[in-house]
Amino acid sequence: MKKSIRDAYGEALLELGRENSEVVVLDADVSGSTKSITFGKEIPERFFNVGVAEANMAGMAAGFAATGYIPFINTFAAFMVLRAGDPIRSLIGYGKLNVKVAGAYAGMSDSYDGATHHTLMDIAFFRALQNFTVVSAADAVQAKAATKAAAFHNGPVYLRLSRAEVPVIYGEDYTFELGKGEVLREGNDVTLVATGVMVQKALEAHELLKEKGISARVVNIHTIKPIDKDLLTKCAKETGAIVTAEEHNIYGGLGGAVSEALAESCPVPIAIVGVKDVFAESGDYEQLLEKYGLAAKNILDEACKVIKRK
Repeated sequence: MKKSIRDAYGEALLELGRENSEVVVLDADVSGSTKSITFGKEIPERFFNVGVAEANMAGMAAGFAATGYIPFINTFAAFMVLRAGDPIRSLIGYGKLNVKVAGAYAGMSDSYDGATHHTLMDIAFFRALQNFTVVSAADAVQAKAATKAAAFHNGPVYLRLSRAEVPVIYGEDYTFELGKGEVLREGNDVTLVATGVMVQKALEAHELLKEKGISARVVNIHTIKPIDKDLLTKCAKETGAIVTAEEHNIYGGLGGAVSEALAESCPVPIAIVGVKDVFAESGDYEQLLEKYGLAAKNILDEACKVIKRK
């Protein structure tokens, strides 16, 4: 079964709005795409479409947070970083304000709009931004749970949300915990550490590796900052090799975060599966993932290589 991550996010926003009158939602004229309109239709008095004014939206959210509200701001992840980056840094990050920043259409999931709308450097930006928690949801169930967890967390959070419909990995009884990675499959030869939609690709690679007689552990690192260093260290010690997988530039994202964590605690051979520092073109989403090296077979190939470096 597949379900859209953005639809699940919209459902979570509405449920939060019904439960808590302090939740307010702002959108930069793309609410039909981000699905914040789900909140806006039922609770219009706490929904604000600011127009194509992303920086103003972030500034308004800072004001809401300073007076006790819990604002969620919404636009495409590309515009969140590039147009709203200044007030996100200087007001929200610096002030450690309780704003939830939802970057929709992350990675290459806005596939047919091409490089201007793709976002392959947002993890790097928010990971380096002081006081921010950074979350990348793997499926609709996790997106919904992560959105609610973000609302209860006191401080700024970046929610990285895909446009895509992806296979549902988790059951409805799933419990989300910020900062704690999850072992989805056990294995002894190599650990596949993935985030976002690449978690499904890592699960597919696990099965491909099994056919080759290779036992691969699969770990979902949904919270990239703060990262679960204890779990990563345990996996590195027990399997001796790591492959990371992310829908992001190979620089500054999950691969960098995992490498930094293990350089201190347990250095092992690491391979990074990601977009190799290029702008991606327009096209079918799955075809783009395959063209830019984000398919299960790419994880498989890197796992076979990194095992030889043990």
